[in-house]
Parts: sequence; structure tokens; C-alpha cells
Amino acid sequence: RGRGRGRGRGQQALRARAGLFDALLKRAPKRNESTTIGDVGDIAPLGIGTWAWGNQVLWDYSEEMDAELQEAFNYCLANGVNLFDTADSYGTGKLEGKSEALLGQFCAEYSGRRAPRSPLIATKYATYPNRFRAGMLKACEESKARLGTDTRVIGQLHWSPRNYAPWQEGPIIDGIADCYEAGLIAGVGVSNYGPRSLREVHARLADRGVPLASAQVQFSLLSRFPERNGLFETAAELGVTVIGYSPLALGVLSGKYGGAEQPLPSGLRRFAYSKPLREAGPLLDLLRDVAEERGKSVPQVCINWSLCKGAVPIPGVKSLAQAKDAVGALGWRLSDAEVAELDSVADTCTPVSQNIFSVP
Repeated sequence: RGRGRGRGRGQQALRARAGLFDALLKRAPKRNESTTIGDVGDIAPLGIGTWAWGNQVLWDYSEEMDAELQEAFNYCLANGVNLFDTADSYGTGKLEGKSEALLGQFCAEYSGRRAPRSPLIATKYATYPNRFRAGMLKACEESKARLGTDTRVIGQLHWSPRNYAPWQEGPIIDGIADCYEAGLIAGVGVSNYGPRSLREVHARLADRGVPLASAQVQFSLLSRFPERNGLFETAAELGVTVIGYSPLALGVLSGKYGGAEQPLPSGLRRFAYSKPLREAGPLLDLLRDVAEERGKSVPQVCINWSLCKGAVPIPGVKSLAQAKDAVGALGWRLSDAEVAELDSVADTCTPVSQNIFSVP
């Protein structure tokens, strides 16, 4: 396909040369990329999301998928990607906790094999109305049983209750600090917290000498709120690693949708994201063009954009092919010019809806 629809070959060549110069001088590919997550340990700057593991409603999970999920897990570990995100609520109906159980099984069966890094599981504990301080400790113990006693775990508060039950906030923070002090988890994190609430949680934990390792937020080209509300700056000041979930906007930016053959995702996502997808045409066109120029896939470009912004993206994976594609987002960087152009076009698109449990 011709590049850019009305851009002109001169601009195209100039952009390509600028991008190459930038890549050579500023963003040269790095071997064995690594970063840290708080003071917990060394990780690749990319993780893997496992929301689909056990979810029959949104992601059509079946037990027949387990063998390939294990292949995907093994591939990621063998290639240095050791952070896996999950939650005690992942898995629908009777399968609640299935994602954790599978990760525990895969960690145990991988044990003893050589890998650049040992697995690190970032799980999340749901802030159910009946969970207070003791309930959080109980949830952590049950989660640890599914994940395995030898598995390194970061325990994260899945969301804040301050919008509907603010009296619950203090007890659940104290409860997860208890988990850390009891040695059940290697680090503490939060999810769906903005800069102000992040600072408050950090201060409460610091009063007990408990470090805050991570802050997980919805972040993609169609969900840039954390980039604009000071979350990244606050996290950097506090020494907290930002983890970006839904870097493909639940598939809107995967490149699979929007064409004549499959214009919309199936199921509930069709209704949730039909408008953003209908209006994301210019962004998807640009993503395909950049991917073609780079010899990469559209998801790899999206994930790499998130890396360039300073987040640790955690794309969801439910097949070996998706695992290989995600790992291929490492080892290179988009140029500053490419990032700026993606930003500019994304600004013209309708953003996806924000998580209803997000707090400022």
C-alpha cells in the first residue's frame, strides 16, 4: 500500500531519514534489555497479561488452550520476559483464580530449566466489599497457594474503593502491608490509582517502612490519561515502576479489526469499543505504515510506543504466536519522530473508555 495518503514522497523520505538518524544515535537496539520493578528485582521492560486465562466470557477460554498457554509462558521465560500479570479474580464463574492456578503450575513445571530471569508474578487482589485488613491477608494466602509457595510475587491492590467505600481504603492498604511484612509477597503495588492517590498510598506504606514497587494503569495510544495527569512524573519521583495494561486497547489497536472482513471484535468488546474503532482509521493506517517500514507488526509498534513512553507494557497473550509477537517488541525503539507522529494522529481519535474504578 502507498504510504501516507497524500503525504508526498519527499516528506516520506525525509521522515524515514530522520527516523533512521534518530534510531542510530538515540534509540539503538539493545540486547538483553532490562529494568527494575521497584526494589523487587530485574525484569525485561515488557510483561505479559493473563486476563484471558480462564475467562470464558470475553476471551473464549477453554481447557484445551492450556497446553499452548504453557508453550507461550515457556517461550517468554526462555527469551527473558519474566513478568506475568494476573489477579485473584481472573477466571469467570467457577474458574475464578484459574489464571493464578495456571501460572503456579507453569512456574513449577518450568523449575530447573535455564532462563535469563526467574518468573515474577504480579497479581492483584480484588477490593471486594467484604475485604478489609484481615480479608486482604486471607486473599493473599489463598492466592499464594495457587501460585506456589516458591514463586516470587508482587501483590497489588486491584482497585481503590475510595469512590464508593472510602472507609475501606486504609484497612486494605494496611492489609497488603501485612502481607509484605509476613513475607508472603516480595513487593507491593497498586492498580488504577492516579498521581494523588498514589502519593497517599506511598506515604501510608512508608510510615510502616513498606516500599511501593509498582503502579499499574490503563495506557495505550487510545488511553493516554496517565501521560497527561502527572502519573509518570509522580511515579518517577517516588521510585515506582509504571506498568501499562491494555497497550492494544483490548484489540482495537491490534490491526485485526476495522477492515471489511472483520470490522469489529466479537462479544462485549463489539459494543464497548465500536465507536473508537470506527474513528481510529487514520491511526490504524499510520500504525500499518510504520510497521511495514520497520518490518514489524502493528501490535509490536503499539507496544514499542508504550516502551518509549517509559511504561512496562503488559499485552495480553493467549497463544504462542502472540507471545512471539510480543517479545518481538523488544530490542529496538521507535524514533522520536515516529512517536511524535503517532501521538499527533492519536490525538484526533476517540479514546477508549477508562476503567470505572480509576481514581485521581
